[in-house]
Amino acid sequence: MTLPPVGVIGLGAMGRGMAASLRRAGHPVHVHDVRLEAREAFVADGGTACDTPAEVARACEVIVSVVVNAAQTESVLFGEHGAAAAMRPGSVFVMCSTVDPNWSMALEARLDGMGLCYLDAPISGGAVKAAAGQITMMTAGRPEAYAKAGSVLDAMAAQVYRLGDRAGNGSKVKIINQLLAGVHIAAAAEAMALGLREGVDAAALYEVITHSAGNSWMFENRMAHVLAGDYTPLSAVDIFVKDLGLVLDTARATKFPLPLASTAHQMFMQASTAGHAQEDDSAVIKIFPGITLPERKA
Repeated sequence: MTLPPVGVIGLGAMGRGMAASLRRAGHPVHVHDVRLEAREAFVADGGTACDTPAEVARACEVIVSVVVNAAQTESVLFGEHGAAAAMRPGSVFVMCSTVDPNWSMALEARLDGMGLCYLDAPISGGAVKAAAGQITMMTAGRPEAYAKAGSVLDAMAAQVYRLGDRAGNGSKVKIINQLLAGVHIAAAAEAMALGLREGVDAAALYEVITHSAGNSWMFENRMAHVLAGDYTPLSAVDIFVKDLGLVLDTARATKFPLPLASTAHQMFMQASTAGHAQEDDSAVIKIFPGITLPERKA
């Protein structure tokens, strides 16, 4: 059976792996990225590159958007050579960015007015799981969107959570996940920094904590970056400036207090303004005074 073509827009750490997973599942995959080298790399692996989002839309009835934020998503859909005007009626736009839930709900209404389907579908799992087709997707949308895009989601994800029949809940659950992720990274950095200040061997501290009750997935994953002195941005400091900002904006609307998220946000802000904005988010540890960390050797 020949599977239908799928479009992927955005070939960053996650989008590149998701596109590869779709191709591995048997879908012809058409991609677009603003970076020519990203498109060329995908072609070298057997995919089809498109020069614009509109070109992707003309080739595919399911488009998966894996760009950074709402502004980039708007550009993909409604900018020059945007996808929305070129999509056929009934086509599905799968939005995988972390965004304001209210913005996502408004986008669903806008696309519905154009005869297009929409899935609010933020993702989690990182580049390794994306490449393996093992990400988690937090989705919400109308039944007709799932009917057309459900098998596409399954090809990219180990878990596809269906959280509602209208957009919004996918993005709400994602920002709650980001609240926890950001707080956990900040707490992990604080703990490691205290250990270094107190003269504890960093590798020994890591070994003990990762086998003790104080461990978290983020401590185990991100503090390994610190031990290696490798701040290559798998997820950058500024991602959490943005995402925790969305968390706080959402809570502020209903005057809901978030003391831990607020503190973590300030820590990432401090790291960003100190020049670490595009480093790995584990670089938040660099805000602590007197902590000398190894840098990766060339």
